[in-house]
Amino acid sequence: MRQFLTSMTFAFGLLGLAAPSLAATQYPLTVNNCGRPVTFEKAPAKIVSIGQGMTEILYSLGLADKIAGTAVWVGPVLPQYAEVNAKIKRLSDNDPSFESVVGEEPDMVAAEFEWHVGAQGSVGSRDQFAELGINTYIAPADCVAKVNTDGGDGVRKELFTMDLIYQEIAELSEIFNVKERGDALVADLKQREAAAVASVAGASAKALPVVFWFSSKEVSGDAFIAGKNSAPAYILKSLGAQNVVTTAEEWPLVGWETIADANPVVIVIATMDRRRYAADDPKVKLEFLENDAVTGQLDAVKNKRFVMMDAQSMNPTIRTIEGIETLANGIKSFGLTQ
Repeated sequence: MRQFLTSMTFAFGLLGLAAPSLAATQYPLTVNNCGRPVTFEKAPAKIVSIGQGMTEILYSLGLADKIAGTAVWVGPVLPQYAEVNAKIKRLSDNDPSFESVVGEEPDMVAAEFEWHVGAQGSVGSRDQFAELGINTYIAPADCVAKVNTDGGDGVRKELFTMDLIYQEIAELSEIFNVKERGDALVADLKQREAAAVASVAGASAKALPVVFWFSSKEVSGDAFIAGKNSAPAYILKSLGAQNVVTTAEEWPLVGWETIADANPVVIVIATMDRRRYAADDPKVKLEFLENDAVTGQLDAVKNKRFVMMDAQSMNPTIRTIEGIETLANGIKSFGLTQ
């Protein structure tokens, strides 16, 4: 087979023609996305992306010129895309309206979360978009082995793995006929993950109890803590640490008394620009932890073992790799690898 392909390339060279791209997408292309077949007659020319993680993957695939508008942002874009992101229309920092999305006349809407664009999507249902001839694509990480609830984070039945992000990258790169870019992106992410894991390999910090605090509706109330099958749980498993939460909810509300019983050695604190809830601000989180009668007694608090992590690294995105790197560096800086 290899000899045949080499001969074909040589023959095209003799004729002064370019050899055909073996990775080119063949249209029409049908992708089974979150239980729904979606057919693309050609590569989409105009996209609206809903969800920062989805947008950053599209940027990483070199597709910024196809994005007509974005929405649902938690914090700053990845630094390497700041310039291009500034030129793209921000429909809303939070949920955009259905009208604002269709007003951009996209031929594809790409969503990070099913509760934005799903059967009962807060932005619109897939059927609503389909009636207007607009294809929809939802990140596989939000629907594979996961049950979503209206307006909630859902319940994940199996541990999230980066394979779901790699699936998303592969599918999007095929839809847009940029397979080589997708392959290169996946290879880079896998290399970074392996390097981060190796940096704490053999550490005495194995099975350290760690808690990921995203936010709280009320500062002193129950906290949104990463569940046992979430992206942070994958980060912990990759590094050999232990999650203090055992529920399958993606981000369950957990009382600090319950967390105190587990006495985490490290607390990972989400940083974000969003100010939707009282504890979104990381400074507010730190002040509470150090001054509350219960949390002030935690091992992590008494020893100031706080890891500040971008909130997007706690979501199932390409930034989950950054989360592994950040926590690995934190564990090393606390001397827990000795």
